[in-house]
Amino acid sequence: MSTLMSAVNGWTLPAVPAGAALHPYDLRCEHLATPQGIATRAPRLSWRLASDRRGDAQAAYRITVRAGGAPAWDSGWIDGEDTSACYGGAPLASFARYTWQVQVRSADGGTAAAESWFGTGVLHPDEWAAAWIGHDPETLPPFEPPADDREPRSVRTGSLPAPRYFRRVVDLSPVTAVRVACTARGLYELRVNGHRVGDGELTPGWTDYRYRVPYQVYDVTDLIGDGPACVGAVLADGWWSGSLGWDGRQQAQRYGRRPELLVQLVADHADGSRTVVGTDGSWRESTGPLRYADLLMGEWYDARLEQPGWDLPGFDDSSWAPARVVDTRHDVLVPAAAEPVRVTEDLVPVETRRDGDGRTIVDLGQNIAGRVRLTLRGAPAGTRVTLRHGETLDDGGGLYTANLRSAEATDHYVAAGRPEETFEPRFTVHGFRYVEVTGHADVDLVGRAMHSDTPVAGEFSCSDDMVRRLTSNIRWSQRGNFVSVPTDCPQRDERLGWTADAQVFLRTACYNADVAAFFTGWLADLRCAQTAEGAVPDVVPHVMTERHGAPGWGDAATVVPWHLYRVYGDERILRDSLPSMRRWVDHVERHNPGLIWRDRVGSHYGDWLQAGVRTSRDVMATAYFALSAGLTARAASVLGHADVAERYAGLRARIGEAFAGEFVSADGRVSGDTQTGYLLALAHGLVPDELVPAAVGHLVADLERRGRRLTTGFAGVGLLGPVLSAYGHHDLAYDLLHDDRYPSWGYSIKRGATTIWERWDGWTEENGFGPVAMNSFNHYALGSVGEWLYSGVAGIGQEEDSVGYRRPLVRPLPGGRLRWAAAAYDTPLGRLSSRWEISGGELTLEVRVPPGALATVHVPTTDPSSVRESGAPLAAAGIDVIESTEAASVCRVGSGRYTFTASWGR
Repeated sequence: MSTLMSAVNGWTLPAVPAGAALHPYDLRCEHLATPQGIATRAPRLSWRLASDRRGDAQAAYRITVRAGGAPAWDSGWIDGEDTSACYGGAPLASFARYTWQVQVRSADGGTAAAESWFGTGVLHPDEWAAAWIGHDPETLPPFEPPADDREPRSVRTGSLPAPRYFRRVVDLSPVTAVRVACTARGLYELRVNGHRVGDGELTPGWTDYRYRVPYQVYDVTDLIGDGPACVGAVLADGWWSGSLGWDGRQQAQRYGRRPELLVQLVADHADGSRTVVGTDGSWRESTGPLRYADLLMGEWYDARLEQPGWDLPGFDDSSWAPARVVDTRHDVLVPAAAEPVRVTEDLVPVETRRDGDGRTIVDLGQNIAGRVRLTLRGAPAGTRVTLRHGETLDDGGGLYTANLRSAEATDHYVAAGRPEETFEPRFTVHGFRYVEVTGHADVDLVGRAMHSDTPVAGEFSCSDDMVRRLTSNIRWSQRGNFVSVPTDCPQRDERLGWTADAQVFLRTACYNADVAAFFTGWLADLRCAQTAEGAVPDVVPHVMTERHGAPGWGDAATVVPWHLYRVYGDERILRDSLPSMRRWVDHVERHNPGLIWRDRVGSHYGDWLQAGVRTSRDVMATAYFALSAGLTARAASVLGHADVAERYAGLRARIGEAFAGEFVSADGRVSGDTQTGYLLALAHGLVPDELVPAAVGHLVADLERRGRRLTTGFAGVGLLGPVLSAYGHHDLAYDLLHDDRYPSWGYSIKRGATTIWERWDGWTEENGFGPVAMNSFNHYALGSVGEWLYSGVAGIGQEEDSVGYRRPLVRPLPGGRLRWAAAAYDTPLGRLSSRWEISGGELTLEVRVPPGALATVHVPTTDPSSVRESGAPLAAAGIDVIESTEAASVCRVGSGRYTFTASWGR
C-alpha cells in the first residue's frame, strides 16, 4: 500500500457575513438555495442569523413574496424567534419565478433584510403535455467494437446499447422567459442551441423509479434568441436499465429495458400567452460518438463519429429517425428534492509514472468518486486510449482491481486525429485514486470529484496530524458515497443504499454537510419500498427483494427521521414518516410478542464487520427494537398524538424490562460480553440504573484486556466515544482515537488511506489485501466516530430536549495528545463554534453562539475559581454560572462571541 497522503481537503465552510447588528443570511426554500422546480403549494422558507452583538435575538420577522412586479404574499410582522415559515399567500403558478425577502427585527427595534428567489415546477398534474420518448428496439444493434478491440468483458458477455441523441427545433415568437422541465428513465444531458444546460451530473439521479421519477427545471431564457431554437438531449441507461448491484444489467431490468426521455419547454410571451412544447413523435433521434455508457462498466467514446452542430437549429437531421412515444403517464413525476450530483473539485495528479509496457500510472493522491478529464496530443485518428481506475496499487506497483468484482471501471476514447483532444465521460462514475492509461503517451489528466452537492455545514480541526487526516478521510468518504443516494461504496459492482450504513453515519453526516434535502428524498423512497407488513428493505432504493427487515438496517425508518427533525427542526419530516415508523415497530412487535427480538423475519447481519468477536444478535436486535419504539413515541408526542405516544412509550418500557431480564446479569454483564453489546445497552438506557456502573466497568475491562483496542463493527463503532465520555473515560476514548495498531482508524492512515475503509482488515501486513469479495477502500460507516470529534473533542452539540439547536451545548473534552481542537457548525439559527487550546498551564476556550440561542457552556478546568471571560471574573462579565464541579465551570450564555480562560494543571 502506498504511504503517500494528500493534503487535507478544501471542502470548507462559507464565511458568515459580518455585521454589528442582527441580520439574516443564507436564505433557503425547501432546504435549498434558489431551487428552480418547487412543486409544494406552501414551500418552507428559512434563513440563518448573524450578529456581532452579545445577547442578540430576533424579536419578529416579516416575509414578502413577489411574482414579477406583483405582490404574492405579505406575512406582516410576526413576533417570535422562528427562522422558518411556510408560504401563505396566493396560489403559486407553475413555471414561475418568485422573489422573496425576509426582514428581521431585533429587540431594540433595529431591522435588516435579505432577499432570494425560487422557481416553481409543475403544480397541477394536468399541465404535463410531454410524452416519454425512446428508441425503437428493432433498430437497436449492440455496440460491436473493431475485431482487435474486444477486451472489455461487458462487450463480450452482453449487448451494451449506444446512448441515443434526441433533438427538436422549435420556432418561438419573442419570449420573456423560457423554462424547461426535463427528466429521464435513465440519465440525460440537456442542450439548447449548442450549449449544455445546467451543471448537474447523472441527472435526474436515482430514486425508486417505480414510484418516483424526479424532474429538474431550468431557466434557458438566455439561450433562446430570435428565430428557431434547438432543444437536444443525450440519453443513457444509468440506474434505470444499466448495470446495477452485483447482478449486473439483469438486476436493472426491474425498472426498464431501455432509457426514456421526457422534456417540456414552457415559453412565456410579452402578451401574457404561453407556448408549451413537449417530447412527442416529432422529435428525431440517432446514435453518436458515445458508443456505450454504463455506471459500473464505463464509457466508450469514438470521436470520429461526432456530428458537429447536432444540437443547433440548422443541422440536417434527415438521416435521423423519428423518436418513438413509449408512455404518456405522468403520475410518477416529482420535483427534484435535493441538490444534484455536481463536479465539486478538480485534483491535479501528485505522481505520474510510466512502465516498460507502455502503461502510465497516475496517482491523484486522494481516493474519490468521479471521473477524469483526459487531454491527449498528437494522437492519429483511430488511436484508442484506455483508462482503467482503481483505489490502490498491488504489490508490484500495478493497478489493483480485484476488489471491483465485475465492475470494469474502464473508459475508452478513440481519437479523431486532431492536434489536441479532450475527453471526459458523462454517464459513468468511478471510485478511484489511481488511473492506468494505455494507448498513447502524450496525455494529461485531471481527477474530477463528483457527489451530491450538499452544502458544507461543519468543520473540525485539531493539533494532531493523524486526527486531521482521519477527519479528512471521513469527509471524503461522505462525499464519495453521497452520490444521489447514500451508498456503501463507489467503486465495485454494488453501490447500494444500505440502510444501516446510512443511519449509523447520519449524526456525522449532519455535522459535515446540510443533508436535510438529501435525506428527505431518500426517506420518501424508503417509505415507498416498505412492505405491506411494515418491513423495511435492507437497501433503499429497493433493488433486492429478498433482503429486508434486518435489525439496525430497518431501524433507519425511525432513526433517520427523528435525527433530521432534531437537527433541522422541520416537523414535516416527522409528519411524513410517523406512519412508516409505526409500521416498522409494529412489524417487529408482531413477530416478537415476547419483546426479545429473536424472530429474524428477514436478514440479520449483526454488528457488521466487527473485529475478532461476535456480538449477540439478539442483544443488538432487541436494543434497536427498544430504540425504535422510543423514537416513535417521541415523534408522536411532538406531533400531538398523545395516545400514540403513550402506546409506544409503554412498549419501549416493556422492551427495556425484557432486555434487562434477559440479557443483563446481576453483576452488570451484558450477554455476550462484547464492546458493542455494552455500548448499545448503555447508549439506549437498557441497563438498570443500579447496574450501570458495573456495566461500564465491564466495558472498560474489555478494552483494557485487549490493550485498549476496539472490536466494534458498524453498530458499535460510533458509540465508543460518546459512551466512554458520558461515563468519564475520556482517556480510553482518546487512546482509541490515537491508536495506529490493528484494528484502528490510525492503522489505515499509516498505510496511506485517504478515505475510510469498509473493513478494519482491508489490508494488513500479515495477510495483504482483505477478501476481494467485499473490500472497499471508500466506505463511511466506520467513520461514524466523526460525531464524537465534533460533539466530544470540540464539544459542540445541543441539549437532549433541544430541537434545531435552540439550546446549544458546548462541552469540549480536552485530552489525548491534542494541544488544541476546533469545530464550527452552521445550525438552523446560525454559526455555532468552539475552539480550545492548552498552553502554559492555561486553557483558552473560544465560543460563538448564534442569535436566538441560549447555550450551556462547560469550561474545562482544574480550578473553577480561576475561570475568566475576556479577563474578568464570570460574575463581573455578566455570565450566569449554573454549576461548578471539580472538572468544569458550567455557565449559560446568549448569542455572541466569548473567550474563557481557566487553569489547566493536568
